[in-house]
Amino acid sequence: MTSRSFPSIGWLSARIQKGQITATSLVERCLETIASRDHELNAFITILADTAREQAREADAEIAAGHHRGPLHGIPVSVKDLIDLKTFPTTAASRVRAGHRATTDAPVLARLREAGVIFIGKCNLHEFAFGTTGEESAYGPTRNPHGTDHSPGGSSSGSAVSVATGMAGGSIGTDTGGSIRIPAAACGVVGLKPTFGELTCDGVVPLAHTLDHVGPITRTVADAALFYRAMVGSPRPPAWRHSAAVRDTVRLGIPRRYFLELMDPRVRLVFEQAVDRLRSAGCLIDDVEIPHADDIAPVYLHTVLAEAAAIHARTLKERPGDYSQGVRLRLEMGQDVLAEDYARAQKEREVLRREVDAALDGRQALLLPTLPIPAPLLGARTILVDDVTEEVRALMLRLTQLFDLTGHPAVTIPCGSVGNGLPCGAQLVGELGRTLDVLDLAVIYEPTLRFKFS
Repeated sequence: MTSRSFPSIGWLSARIQKGQITATSLVERCLETIASRDHELNAFITILADTAREQAREADAEIAAGHHRGPLHGIPVSVKDLIDLKTFPTTAASRVRAGHRATTDAPVLARLREAGVIFIGKCNLHEFAFGTTGEESAYGPTRNPHGTDHSPGGSSSGSAVSVATGMAGGSIGTDTGGSIRIPAAACGVVGLKPTFGELTCDGVVPLAHTLDHVGPITRTVADAALFYRAMVGSPRPPAWRHSAAVRDTVRLGIPRRYFLELMDPRVRLVFEQAVDRLRSAGCLIDDVEIPHADDIAPVYLHTVLAEAAAIHARTLKERPGDYSQGVRLRLEMGQDVLAEDYARAQKEREVLRREVDAALDGRQALLLPTLPIPAPLLGARTILVDDVTEEVRALMLRLTQLFDLTGHPAVTIPCGSVGNGLPCGAQLVGELGRTLDVLDLAVIYEPTLRFKFS
């Protein structure tokens, strides 16, 4: 089962409300898919079969009695196992968290519970969300459903796989350097990183306090908007609005220098074909400049490494052997970041934020690929791109980490696939505080971007 064979939430919700489909039948469908595929893909750490069935029965009874809570009522949802779900463990895919059990829901999950979602399981991830491939986990690697010897992306690896395969109707992940958008693009689904701070990260195991975001992974942009609205506390959205972001003429900017310079030629071709389709649909698209783009990687590293090392200082000292090797090494690197380097990075970060704002001036969004390479093989540490050997982790972060630094909202949409069937994604990046505007734009142009996706 692929994401295309599992209907959109809007379609399902209308039929649930009319009694044509039950929440119980949806839960059973998801559990059957988990039973048939998860042994191969390893998307879940904890499957909540009994709890989900009980929630489904309660949802069906409420809806039959005329108490329909909104478009998410009765929808099975998975959760990245970095986010607290009451009474269940939050493992962060690490032996360090052994014995932990959440006493309350994280606020974003509490709002979804109020909206009537059914929690079907907690998903595997790259340990402590500190990686891009989904293979460093105390529970084993997650695999890409489009090619099981390939990475599904990370760190929200299991979340993306659960949506791409129909194991869940949607999933909630986190994004510190691209951890929602990277796996969504690698698995051929939609991933939304809202504006920084719009959705609280309370009840989420932190990685880097000034970079952490939480957001949905879904099959469609409209589905992502339903989750976003519910998570900010508006579970009953009005009819879809056409905001100021969508005008008679839509202008998009492509930051070609740096962002399109180091890229697998197959991904570049898919992206340029998507650009041509958008132009044919009436978009005005020109090139823009992020003058200090070459500073993105060092600014990001000095920020994330230092903040993560501070968070893990005690357990890294007391229980270093309980971390996977790669994650432990990155945390140890963070201990060597000087205070002056961190402070300098924050000043340079503000420069980058202003440059993204300037690139957006007079435009509704920036447009760029999400990943510069197709999903890499599991275990690959380096990859050859443009006759240059590059580190896989750095490449996978290359096009996403800027917008965690600056906080701008970004949504990735499937825009095609390379010859072996591995998906490619394109990002639309909007103005700070205008997450709904970029969603408005994305929902309109999603069919154009998705053209030829297989």
